[in-house]
Amino acid sequence: MSIVRKYKAKVVEVLHRLPDVYTVWLKSETDKFKYCPGQFLHLALDEYDPSKPWPESRCFSMQTSPDQELIAITFTTKGQFTKRMAEELSTGKFVWLKMPYGDLFSRGHSRDNCVFLAGGTGVTPFLSLFANKDFAEYKEPLLYLGVRSKDYHIFDREICEAKRFNHSLCVKVVYQDTEGVINIEQVLEESRGNGNFFISGPPIMVSTFKRILLSQGIVETNIRTDEWE
Repeated sequence: MSIVRKYKAKVVEVLHRLPDVYTVWLKSETDKFKYCPGQFLHLALDEYDPSKPWPESRCFSMQTSPDQELIAITFTTKGQFTKRMAEELSTGKFVWLKMPYGDLFSRGHSRDNCVFLAGGTGVTPFLSLFANKDFAEYKEPLLYLGVRSKDYHIFDREICEAKRFNHSLCVKVVYQDTEGVINIEQVLEESRGNGNFFISGPPIMVSTFKRILLSQGIVETNIRTDEWE
């Protein structure tokens, strides 16, 4: 089990990728970040005082590999906290992180015929695996990525980099504005209906896909979801 620690971190760069989407790179001011692919963190904008409770924070998946110095997260401005992030985060600002959490990939699983199902920025926990040397051990993995439109396919570079670690990675991008949403029945057919399914994205997508997979005979232990609550 990972040991949860608190880190003071400095914002190295903020990239405003789309009107409502930002990517932030963070550097630890103390020890090197320690986490595993697929894990997530709590980010607090306000100063942390050890004599007081942990300040208001939100969860975000790390999208970088643990062997990198910086952590990158991507967020969409959906509520008051993420709006604060968009307004306040800039190069040189300090934030507090509490991490790591989650066991998306650390629980034992076969690395044959793995299917990764992602909606929008839900692909970020998968990217932390795809950028790690261990990804080379996965045999013929499939990634289905659903995005609103071509403008929202912002991780093309990272996915291309993933193919350097694993040449057998097959990627299928589904554009919602022209193709609709990911067809889970088609995914089952193309994946031969066995192996492990990893799902990350909007809660309704995660719950719907899991329900359909279970109804089609996929055992629950072969379905892993990226859920923070």
